[in-house]
Amino acid sequence: MAALFVKHLTVLDFSLLHPQRGILGESWIVDVELAGDLNDEGMVFDFAHVKKAVKAAVQTLFDHKLLVSRKLPSLTIEEKEGYTTLSWQGDEGQYHYQAPTQAITLVDCDELTPEALIPALQQIALDAVPENVTQIKIHLRTEEIAGAFYQYSHGLKKHQGDCQRMVHGHRSRIKILRNGKRDPLLEKAWGLKWKDIYIGTEEDVTGSTEQSTTFSYQAQQGKFELTLPSKQVYLLNCDTTVELLAQHIAQTLKQDDPEHDFEVHAYEGVMKGAIARA
Repeated sequence: MAALFVKHLTVLDFSLLHPQRGILGESWIVDVELAGDLNDEGMVFDFAHVKKAVKAAVQTLFDHKLLVSRKLPSLTIEEKEGYTTLSWQGDEGQYHYQAPTQAITLVDCDELTPEALIPALQQIALDAVPENVTQIKIHLRTEEIAGAFYQYSHGLKKHQGDCQRMVHGHRSRIKILRNGKRDPLLEKAWGLKWKDIYIGTEEDVTGSTEQSTTFSYQAQQGKFELTLPSKQVYLLNCDTTVELLAQHIAQTLKQDDPEHDFEVHAYEGVMKGAIARA
């Protein structure tokens, strides 16, 4: 039996429900190892096909979705006519989410950890490869970030792909330069500001109190509605693309400190993002 591996096959960007922290944006790197008999080409499986078939398979389960443990305390689930409605009580308050069923993955586990999710990923990946591949091992890991990072969830209603799903997220590093020199204190401040946050657009707010905020919009995949504690919400007067997030940070820094110039590298997950200057 022979084996091959692909490091950093893809990144799964998603959000999950955490019992204490609420809606948590995540980005998990996928490494894969395939074992089996050699085919007529002397390969276990062509690397190009691994990057296409296996990548597509693993993304269908969790990427750009909200992951929910069925065993989450106080969780109620209603599935009807292609929609899933979730309600639960968290440490910070009450949550409610209604979305097309394809935007949510329900998992039978006690805790949403890489170890709990790997078996399902390995099975769907194995179903996507030829019979000579008899075993697939998947490893999930987060990016090693020495400095500041933030974890946010959002949705892009105008997007034609899965980014339109109202609750999906990212774990992202941030780099800020003041007058051409990196400023770790500003990076840390924004990392804390956007820790476990939902970044929403003001025009999508349909209800707001001191305790909770409700968002609603119609997108190509269907109607989405989310209610969560207001303390976990950060509002913008624009869409929440990474380009606009970087621009918002840069402009906010310039407004607070107009005598200095700023350059912001805002990441969206792993190894991608946007640059803004002010």
